[in-house]
Amino acid sequence: MGMPSMPELLVILAIVVLLFGAKKIPELAKGLGSGIKNFKKAMKEDEEEIATDTKKEIEQKSETASTSQTTTEKKEA
Repeated sequence: MGMPSMPELLVILAIVVLLFGAKKIPELAKGLGSGIKNFKKAMKEDEEEIATDTKKEIEQKSETASTSQTTTEKKEA
């Protein structure tokens, strides 16, 4: 089953206009667009939060490693 042809798209469009009315369609499109925008924004914030958490974990591990290395050097002396 491929893409719908032009007459099929026109029939679908006519049904949508009959169901929702010509005034309601732009409102639905605006709501859908803002929903997608908010979703993308949330995804970006989550990715930034994960990156920040990962960076903090790496810094903590490097601090722990340097602290244990300093402790080992003190024990040897």
